[in-house]
Amino acid sequence: MKISGAELFVKALKAEGVKHIFGFPGGVVIPVFDVLYSEAEIKVILTRHEQGAVHAADGYARSTGRTGVCLVTSGPGATNTVTGIATANFDSVPIVCFTGQVSRSMIGNDAFQEADIVGITRPITKHNYLVLDRKDLGRILKEAFTIANSGRPGPVLVDLPKDVILERGDDEYPAKVSIRGYNPVLKGHPNQIKRAASELKKAKKPLFYVGGGIHIAGAVEIFRKAVRKTGVPVVHSLMGIGSVPGDDALSLGMLGMHGTYVANMAVTHADLLFGIGNRFDDRATGDLSKFAPEAKIVHIDQDPVSISRNVPVEVPIVGDARQVLEQLLPLLEAPKIDDWLGQIAAWRAEHPLQVEPREPAPLESQLTGKTAPGARQAANPGTGKAKTKARGKQTFGHLHPDRVIQAICRVFPDAIIATEVGQNQMWTSQFFTFRHPRSLLTSGGLGTMGYGFPAAIGAQIANPDKRVIDIAGDGSIQMNIQELATAVLNKVPVIVAILNNGYLGMVRQWQELFFDRRYSSTCLMTGAECPPQCKGPGDQCPIYHPDFVKLAEAYGAVGLRVSEEQEIEPALMQAGRIKDRPIFIDFLVEREFNVFPMVAPGAGITEMIFSEGR
Repeated sequence: MKISGAELFVKALKAEGVKHIFGFPGGVVIPVFDVLYSEAEIKVILTRHEQGAVHAADGYARSTGRTGVCLVTSGPGATNTVTGIATANFDSVPIVCFTGQVSRSMIGNDAFQEADIVGITRPITKHNYLVLDRKDLGRILKEAFTIANSGRPGPVLVDLPKDVILERGDDEYPAKVSIRGYNPVLKGHPNQIKRAASELKKAKKPLFYVGGGIHIAGAVEIFRKAVRKTGVPVVHSLMGIGSVPGDDALSLGMLGMHGTYVANMAVTHADLLFGIGNRFDDRATGDLSKFAPEAKIVHIDQDPVSISRNVPVEVPIVGDARQVLEQLLPLLEAPKIDDWLGQIAAWRAEHPLQVEPREPAPLESQLTGKTAPGARQAANPGTGKAKTKARGKQTFGHLHPDRVIQAICRVFPDAIIATEVGQNQMWTSQFFTFRHPRSLLTSGGLGTMGYGFPAAIGAQIANPDKRVIDIAGDGSIQMNIQELATAVLNKVPVIVAILNNGYLGMVRQWQELFFDRRYSSTCLMTGAECPPQCKGPGDQCPIYHPDFVKLAEAYGAVGLRVSEEQEIEPALMQAGRIKDRPIFIDFLVEREFNVFPMVAPGAGITEMIFSEGR
């Protein structure tokens, strides 16, 4: 049976179990969208920007482990995907991105909306393809899905020329493919596994150090069994959050630049560091010459290139984290580490990660249903008609962002949390107690501002029975704020908690600490009447723009504003009752509140700053 390339494309999606595809149409992919128009099994989510489509597919994939899919047109449509693809590549996220391309006869002729997207994305994809022969289309589509979600996952791009999309050919879509030279190692070498078990048993000061690979491999459950069997404490990278519950006695928290004191001290004094699915990246290690100087290192990773790349490894084990841990678990024995656990307890008490003590505000809304003072009342979600408190001339906030994060955790303890990048991301990693795998969606390697909101939309579509919250900064949220339309029209009830300090907060923090408060291009209130060399907020600062409450309402979403501490939890409870549209909560936080502890760039991870006074 002869079918068009577009029809074979949709057949492939159905065979791969794809239920949602995120995209934005354009000239050369109209035939594909035309076939999707009549396809009941696959829902197309029209985003408002191609970058938003890739991030949404990424959030869909991270929260489920299934491959995310996006479809865009040629030229600028394809180039707009680059940041999203690079984000997924850095964090090993399985997505397949389909781009349109001009007809084969026009490639290389500077045709309208032509771009060499295969060449552009070669360094930031796991693999990519330009389909030059219709008879190869089925095989290439199958290979793309196979490569994206096997071994160390990652993004795969398939570039589809217009004439290949239109050309009729056979309807074969293979059930499986054999890819020459591509054979990911899944099981670890038995001798190396025995060595790892032996080193752990005889260690006096061991630590597990886990990264995002623990989630990618679906290894959290088996890892938690290993922790319970051995009693060995755990530190994690940003991407390893959720590997053990954050309130577990053996969880020491995140290590590195904004890690906990106890985690950084424990890594520095450990005699065995047992790494699983982590990259030993610079934000975690700090000065490599001072990193874990007393420790032997065991490292389990799917990607052999990641082993011994940054730190020397005594016991390398290449393989899938879940399968290697299944091999390892029967061999594990608990080491004798009472003294070590005592030292860890002392470090934990010396510099605990905590906010100022206070009595939590009562959950009045739970008892009475009253609206938080100062918040927009979404009294009639069916019509959107409601009263709103005017912003007035209030320019500065005094909420502490760490308390906002803790309140979100109390009200929504089992939510999937997405973040943007910067201070909001670090406060979330410090003060939200993550207890479940795949519950934090964040751009770890690339640090992409604008990631969190579209990723949260994708995660909410993939997980309709869970609450999804994007914790954002007022700078990052504006990078892809146009996706409000996507969320509203698809009735996606993502809650966006904006920690609004009027700054590009993390860059401003560095300027405060290391550049004598020379706030160059970081104040988001900067305007024509501002002095040229501002060193901080004052009474003459202009009103902040935009008004996030009015902006949310303009898109048809719900907008709330919180300026007092007693309003935080009631506003969150109010947002939690809304099920049919996104909710923006504008939290007016203290403008120069910083993320501490902090390790200065280039310093060792024990050289920590705990306050502005160091």
